[in-house]
Amino acid sequence: MDNFDEKIILAANSIVNSKHLVAFTGAGISVESGIPPFRGEDGLWSKYDPVVLELSYFHRYPLDSWKVIKEIFYDFFGKATPNAAHKALATLEKMELLKSVITQNIDNLHQAAGNTIVHEFHGNSHRLVCTKCSRHFGLAEIDLNKLPPKCLNCQGLIKPDFIFFGESIPMMAYQASLVAAEKADVFVIIGSTGEVSPANQIPFRAKSAGATIIEINPENSRYTNFITDIHLKGKAGEVMIKLMQQIQNKSKFI
Repeated sequence: MDNFDEKIILAANSIVNSKHLVAFTGAGISVESGIPPFRGEDGLWSKYDPVVLELSYFHRYPLDSWKVIKEIFYDFFGKATPNAAHKALATLEKMELLKSVITQNIDNLHQAAGNTIVHEFHGNSHRLVCTKCSRHFGLAEIDLNKLPPKCLNCQGLIKPDFIFFGESIPMMAYQASLVAAEKADVFVIIGSTGEVSPANQIPFRAKSAGATIIEINPENSRYTNFITDIHLKGKAGEVMIKLMQQIQNKSKFI
């Protein structure tokens, strides 16, 4: 048995015996669904100017911003479907092991996979909000072929209900994430490198509260050498398939 197999067994034992399991996900969990990360050599910001997601620019040039937003988040990302890692987390919730997911992602793939308690640190691209009257809309309610889209209620400018540069984190999601992290006895980091603040502080809060930290990332992150107890090195989907095989085998005997 190699070191990776030993770590998989150790992680599975921790999860099966946990009282309050929480998952924390970043861009890396959605890469296998065809959604590239924003940062890095092949990230979206190497192809697009991030100014389109600056709140002040959006209000000054809504049509220019919306053309790029539609292309990235709705024409391209809109085709993405949950991968094995998302599905594994949904299965863990059905098994009554996973209590909640804290995600930095805005792609709605956790909900599409079947998770029901998802704290969205940066919002959700499948919701839209009026910048004038604050009314919310589902994606299907607004015609994105007419840009920039206008509110059905007051004709105000519609924006995606996720965090732009220059916007603060939604307070309810932030508080719920802190509570979840501090309750966790096992905390699984999947696909987050720890670069984005303040979300990157949430795993540290879990560790400070006594949680065992399991990290699933292909490379070392800002967490690996500081708070990670078990690092399962590899792609999110591939690792989660192996981990779930162990978890389901162990669960049969409990």
